[in-house]
Amino acid sequence: MAKVTQNITLSPSRDIPFDKLVLSQSNVRRIKAGVSVEELAEDIARRGLLQGLNVRPMLDVDGVETDMFEIPAGGRRFQALSLLVKQKRLAKSAPIPCIVRDAASEILAEDDSLAENMQRVALHPLDQFRAFQALREKGQGEEAIAAAFFVTPQIVKQRLKLASVAPALLEVYAEDGMTLEQLMAFTVNPDHARQAQVWEAVKNSWNKEPYAIRRMLTETSVRASDRRAVFVGVDAYEAAGGIVLRDLFQGDDGGWLEDPALLDRLVSEKLQAEAEALVAEGWKWIEVATDLPYGYSHDLRRLAGDPAPMTDEETAAHAALLAEYRALQEEYSGQDEYPEEIDARLGQLEMAMEALEQRPLIYDPAEVGRAGVFVTLDRDGSLAVYRGYVRPEDEPREETAVQDGDGADAMGQGGNVDGSGWQQSRTSVGGTVITTGGQPIGADPTEEDDDGAMKPLPERLVMELTAHRTLALREAIGRSPDVALTLLLLKLVTDTFRTSSASGSCLEASVRHVYMSAQASDLKDSVVAKLVDERHADWEADLPLGDDVALWDYLTLLDQGSRLALLAHCLSFGINALHEKVNPYGAGISASGLTRRMAHADLVARAVDLDMVEAGWEPTVDGYLNRVPKARILEAVREAKGEGTAQLLDHLKKGEMAIEAERLLKGSGWLPEVLRRVDLVTFDGEAVGEGQGEDAGEPDDIDLPAFLTADLPDGDASMMAAE
Repeated sequence: MAKVTQNITLSPSRDIPFDKLVLSQSNVRRIKAGVSVEELAEDIARRGLLQGLNVRPMLDVDGVETDMFEIPAGGRRFQALSLLVKQKRLAKSAPIPCIVRDAASEILAEDDSLAENMQRVALHPLDQFRAFQALREKGQGEEAIAAAFFVTPQIVKQRLKLASVAPALLEVYAEDGMTLEQLMAFTVNPDHARQAQVWEAVKNSWNKEPYAIRRMLTETSVRASDRRAVFVGVDAYEAAGGIVLRDLFQGDDGGWLEDPALLDRLVSEKLQAEAEALVAEGWKWIEVATDLPYGYSHDLRRLAGDPAPMTDEETAAHAALLAEYRALQEEYSGQDEYPEEIDARLGQLEMAMEALEQRPLIYDPAEVGRAGVFVTLDRDGSLAVYRGYVRPEDEPREETAVQDGDGADAMGQGGNVDGSGWQQSRTSVGGTVITTGGQPIGADPTEEDDDGAMKPLPERLVMELTAHRTLALREAIGRSPDVALTLLLLKLVTDTFRTSSASGSCLEASVRHVYMSAQASDLKDSVVAKLVDERHADWEADLPLGDDVALWDYLTLLDQGSRLALLAHCLSFGINALHEKVNPYGAGISASGLTRRMAHADLVARAVDLDMVEAGWEPTVDGYLNRVPKARILEAVREAKGEGTAQLLDHLKKGEMAIEAERLLKGSGWLPEVLRRVDLVTFDGEAVGEGQGEDAGEPDDIDLPAFLTADLPDGDASMMAAE
């Protein structure tokens, strides 16, 4: 007869009054973790006890069962129930569902306690995401879900956002094919097709860090902090149907605007509306452009206006502010420093007085009829309006002197922008001609170079780089009167005593302003551009322009130092260190003239101790790295950071390599050869001196690319570098 397999007998369950239960000393949980007892108590109060307690009968000294039961498994639930009893929300004799283990069982109490905690499996995060989604689909709001599970509404929004990622990617995450941080990065763009494309592109790549995924998903978008977005306003953009991508998991600086074309249209429309509002002022023309290039006012005469007088109300308000300001100063004059609230009040009074003192300028109506206005965006996204510029063709005929095509202007800031996208297309509104400028044309991305050959720098890039150098030389010459005087004498002596043509000098001693026909979009916002403009504005404010007799007397009475400083400033506008295209047919500069110009520029750079790093130039993605072959990017990193760091980048695609190189080169002082000082380069080609790559070679600690150190402690990163 076959032996019957013994059936498993489960422990019985029964309801036991709460006051008959005590916590067992056999419970293995000693350290608090997870949900607090208070939150668990609130959850039990809301939905009841979902899991019974595991109990055993307590025995007396003779081994006989008493009417009390100890709890080896379920201690936190018991503590939560105790809290509800203490709060008088649960009766002391309330029946508690329990699983009763036989007192004579061979299974130890500690065994039960340990098994209950070790045998359970934590919920997969994806199951939690989907559960939150199911609750919302059944009508439960985010606030209610957050309250039910004792989390913040922001966490619920994040979980719901994760559940909205493309189903195919959720399956990859469920199978541990990607990390939670990578999944979080995909939430920044709701387009499932784009999410799938990006995952296909990065899943087998070395660089599939969350930041790289996030960048690829937003590469065609515009930051909400972009000046165009600030000018239009995100609310107006969304009202026009634009979509804003948001990142719920980290600071996104306002998000990304997904439709750049819509944003540009809104910017254009708003600038056009601002321009039309100026028509009533009677200007002959208004030029509208999102960006004005450095040199936009070349050949234009700037009108001199008179500040508008204050009204009686404004005068009284200013007097009251000034009186309060002086009274506070006098009251606290004996103290070492002002109290915090007084200092804040003084600042408010200063701002209020400055607002009243900044008066709009009033121009001669006859001049307004021949002058114009530039309407553009400032760097911070605010509206910038520059009034009162007269074009040469609009000058009164009897006052117009015969000039050649290269005549100078008051500002000396260049002419038409070759290839910058700043075009004039005119439309007449109320007698005023409004011209609309197009966006600056960015440089075409350089195609991938697979052969790794060291090719010459692109011609336009060389022109742009030397434009930076030209402007930096101008700034340096403008503060070096002795060098400027020597340079002027050198040019004049050469012109006087040489029988052959002296063309090719880096100084146009006419002085005729030389405009940078090829320039990067950030040149007008550079450090040296601001220094040149500020110095020019200071001189312009002092000079009695428009009255030749008064100007003659002014210059005559200047002390020698001021005369030399003014000479240096004027002379600086003739600096031409541009590496221009050679024209073999006679027009433009010749090959020998270009060689002499660049050598002459090196001579001047040495004399003024020019340092392009101090002048503010850095190798950026847009300004250099994305414009050259991969071999040159690696060469730059190798020179600045050593061979080890360069090898860490050589497998990357060009776009990723350029981004990593920009980060690694920031603050290194590395310069491309066209910006280096010749006198600071040794015979074997190694750069020396400040800003010339003096730290090149093998550093002690290689600065690893971000994608290799994102998840490593500092110590591990150093160990990897040492290896």
